[in-house]
Amino acid sequence: MNTAHSREFEFTDQDFQRIRKLIYERAGIALGENKQELVYSRLARRLRATASRNFAEYLDGLQRGNEAEWEAFTNSLTTNLTSFFREPHHFPLLAEHLRKQDRSRPLTLWCSACSTGEEAYSMAMTALETLGGGDHSVHIIASDLDTKVLQTAREGLYRADAVAKLPPQQVERFFLRGTGLQAGYMQVKPELQKMIDFRCINLLSPVWPIHAPVDAIFCRNVMIYFDKETQLSILRKFAPLLRDNGLLFAGHSENFYHAAALFKLRGNTVYELAAQPKGG
Repeated sequence: MNTAHSREFEFTDQDFQRIRKLIYERAGIALGENKQELVYSRLARRLRATASRNFAEYLDGLQRGNEAEWEAFTNSLTTNLTSFFREPHHFPLLAEHLRKQDRSRPLTLWCSACSTGEEAYSMAMTALETLGGGDHSVHIIASDLDTKVLQTAREGLYRADAVAKLPPQQVERFFLRGTGLQAGYMQVKPELQKMIDFRCINLLSPVWPIHAPVDAIFCRNVMIYFDKETQLSILRKFAPLLRDNGLLFAGHSENFYHAAALFKLRGNTVYELAAQPKGG
């Protein structure tokens, strides 16, 4: 490739294939052959940070068990595109679902790829607007593999343009306008923050720190990075976590038809558990 001559570091096809294997084993991400330039640009920063002379040296060091660098490696190769009320058709469906639940018990929601937090906070806003601020309890578990985006999510501080498209009354109710050093930013109010438990969870881990039953799971725009086999293994673990009438929300370009034994389509990229035999 012509671009190879202008690169700071040598980047061979062997390096790329090695990276593909490592990130697949670590995070289940299936990188296409067309991702070579993206991988180079993102990981070249890690080579500079670790003073590695080339990719082979960097990857050798990684595989010797440097856990902090494994975290940085994984963070570099994950994609975090999100916004408040992204794919907005899902939130009225979530509100309808919440209204149907037994209000005498706590409700549990899981945002399983929360990125910088906008999706989890959108779920929290929906819950409060739907159920009011009474004595009910809504607990949202918001998880991601990327530790850097989780820190942003916990802080709940966003640029003002991130909320510019929200209704003014919603901004007024749920955000504080930053002043001084935080001018131009909006801070999520504690009312929302206290509803959410942010955790680092790898969906490929054999055991998740999530206890059934869960009323709804948002797993949107993350399955597209996994192959069908990995998707199926995750869906098999989602199913027993969901309450019998629980819902699974997927991204607009995702479908789970290959898991028809587990989930059936209920609406626009919203799934419910497939019928299970009694006692099964």
